[in-house]
Amino acid sequence: MVDKKNQESPNHFNLPKKIERLGELAYNLWWTWNPDAARLFSLIDEALWDETRHNPVDFLHRVERPSLNAVMDDDAYMENYTEQVALFEEYVAAKETWFSRQHAEAAGKKIAYFSFEFGLHESVPVYAGGLGVLAGDHLKEASDLGVPIIGVGFIYRQGYFTQHITEDGWQETGHYIHNFNEMPVEPVLDGDGEPLMISVQLPGREVFVRIWRVQVGRVPLYLMDTDIPKNTYNDRQLNARLYSSDPEVRISQEIILGIGGVRVLRKLGYEIDVWHMNEGHSGFLALERIREYVAAGKSFQEAKDTVRKRTIFTTHTPVPAGIDMFPVWLVERFFFNMWSELGIDRNEFINLAKQTVEWGDFFSMANLALRLSAHANGVSELHGKVSREMFNFLWPDREPEQVPITHVTNGVHTMTWLSEPMARLYETYLDKNWLDHLDDVEMWEKVADIPNEFLWKIRLEQKRKMIRFLTDRARRQWLTEAVHPVQIIAGGVMLDPAVLTIGFARRFSTYKRGNLILRDFDRLLKIINDRNMPVQIVFSGKAHPADEPGKLIIQQVYRAVKDAKTGGRMVFVEDYDMNVARYLLQSVDVWLNTPRRPNEASGTSGMKAAMNGALNFSVLDGWWHEAYNGSNGWAVGDLTDFPDTNQQDDYDASHLYDVLEKEIVPLYYNRFGNSVLPDAWLQRVKNSLRTLSPQFSMRRMLKEYIENLYVDALS
Repeated sequence: MVDKKNQESPNHFNLPKKIERLGELAYNLWWTWNPDAARLFSLIDEALWDETRHNPVDFLHRVERPSLNAVMDDDAYMENYTEQVALFEEYVAAKETWFSRQHAEAAGKKIAYFSFEFGLHESVPVYAGGLGVLAGDHLKEASDLGVPIIGVGFIYRQGYFTQHITEDGWQETGHYIHNFNEMPVEPVLDGDGEPLMISVQLPGREVFVRIWRVQVGRVPLYLMDTDIPKNTYNDRQLNARLYSSDPEVRISQEIILGIGGVRVLRKLGYEIDVWHMNEGHSGFLALERIREYVAAGKSFQEAKDTVRKRTIFTTHTPVPAGIDMFPVWLVERFFFNMWSELGIDRNEFINLAKQTVEWGDFFSMANLALRLSAHANGVSELHGKVSREMFNFLWPDREPEQVPITHVTNGVHTMTWLSEPMARLYETYLDKNWLDHLDDVEMWEKVADIPNEFLWKIRLEQKRKMIRFLTDRARRQWLTEAVHPVQIIAGGVMLDPAVLTIGFARRFSTYKRGNLILRDFDRLLKIINDRNMPVQIVFSGKAHPADEPGKLIIQQVYRAVKDAKTGGRMVFVEDYDMNVARYLLQSVDVWLNTPRRPNEASGTSGMKAAMNGALNFSVLDGWWHEAYNGSNGWAVGDLTDFPDTNQQDDYDASHLYDVLEKEIVPLYYNRFGNSVLPDAWLQRVKNSLRTLSPQFSMRRMLKEYIENLYVDALS
């Protein structure tokens, strides 16, 4: 294999020998889900750690020697350093894992996992939202279970975008220019110490791609980069940022991801047995693999059958508008040479993915992925049903229930999202080795043994931690930016840890209805300003730069937040990312989700909030449709569907207010008998922890992928 790790190691931080292995830890994201390992960096210089956005490479390049000397003289620090290095060595060197024990027949097999984005940590900002975070969690759990996965994606010079909210509530966007040499990514070099490269053909030119590697525990992730001198200026911009709205840029990116990604793995010497496409962005990988087989002498049909057998496609999109589709003329311009290499003609090629809509003929990446995959799944039970109906036209001779799309409901990587105090609580009351049994339903029954006073104390402390975080952000903004005082209040400086706190944080697209709770603003004001039982609401999230309706919803929310009538009890946290998400998910009392059903394929933020002790209050869509049991949270609305969206919104909003006023708020504040604790509230929290934590863990999810999809594709 060409990829010889650290052929010319970038881990030269001039660290004292006594702690030199911090450099090695910095380049393996294992530390991101091991809090004691992360503390090895933060305890050296906490202010610098925050300033570098928790980026260990940048941090170690900038930290001053006196700070290093101080921790080397600290016995407790050095004891933890020795322990974490030993645990890291044991983890990465382990030969026996869950996967090796359960699937010895798959020894030596490899699974390639392609995704347009990977949300691993804020120090590697190559993600936009839920799709990427799910992909990042997928790799982390694969590492924990020992699943032989190799990730393939893009590294983006500018990432997604940074968000600033103006005084009037309008979303302004900006971008960082990322220096990959100051991030926990390593260049992949050839035998001469030069960047390893592959190339792909785009119309009229050859585009060269270099490769970076991110190590995610035991799992390698390879990220492609076109920003190199051999390429034209425009081609160097192909990996500038995520989700371009320019169709020529988008199809170029997807050709590089799919076709280029296959060539990267070939160049690195990997023999891949299963190919997993996370959404349709990487669908062109199947065409490249068919081309390889045809070049080796197979007919197109033989090559297609062989490729399908080893390919898995996960769809995350419950509405046609969310699927990447390119005009046929554009596909012809980019692929006119390829159909002859596949042994087919133009019409056969286009018909692989053709979809005719009212404004013309398009090439659908979802159609392509489904036609070239023998295994396909949605990401929740309801989404599986919606997908079978949505793609029924590809199997016109079948009833919807017979369409070959199953489902694997999403889950979340527990230790990435769980607060440390909650982890310690689980270790004490569930099992000392509780992390080895994350999906064990019986173990989670022991949640009942957790004393209410301990659970309540942790919940309040987590809320205080979030408020300190928001106050510090607001103070920095006040010191460094020209902002109106009302924007500082809107940042959260008046929040109270004793007050019932609702969180709403996600992408602001219209179907998610981020403004639903504002529908009867006067009624909402009465709820949040009740003198005896007040309520706080924390909003956060971004709208895609091209999504004008989404930006208008943010503006509406922000103007409501600024309204003096709210008394500072409504907050908008700008520039939502994984770091902000952790603070909110780990602290709020209620996690609100209001999508217009059935547009939420799954949703995972509510799962993360639940494991931290928040209660979900959500529309019965996506994962909550199968998770809600009447005693582990609340439903917004019911299964009633109205043909008119305004009528639906009125109905759901009215129900939302009713449940808040009559159930949620009283339950939080009621202290029955002589108790100083909301025992009935905490009982519902325990019901949530017990029923949701094992079922919606990434551990359960990945095992289902293995047992229901990967093993079948490997056979």
